[in-house]
Amino acid sequence: MMSVYDFKANDIMGQEVDLADYKGKVLMIVNTASECGLTPQFEGLEELYQEYKDQGFEILGFPCNQFANQDSGTNEEIREFCQLNYGVTFKMFEKIKVNGSDAHPLFKYL
Repeated sequence: MMSVYDFKANDIMGQEVDLADYKGKVLMIVNTASECGLTPQFEGLEELYQEYKDQGFEILGFPCNQFANQDSGTNEEIREFCQLNYGVTFKMFEKIKVNGSDAHPLFKYL
């Protein structure tokens, strides 16, 4: 039986991350966009992460440009934007597709 821990993804710096490294933790896996009306939710996500990270809580952010082209920047631009504007310290991954035939395998599973 598969689980999220069977997948790998590249972080926003391009390094492969084995999601098995997160076994035993509570995960919030979220697709994000840095150019939409909901972008300020990064602040709330970061607050949640700061409050619960010491209790085994992790947020895995996956930028996606599939919804009205609301994350059109490069991975580096997205990383800088999230850090500078919202102080994001939770794990961010490379921009991916989250639906359709080209969706990342993790999101196909989810």
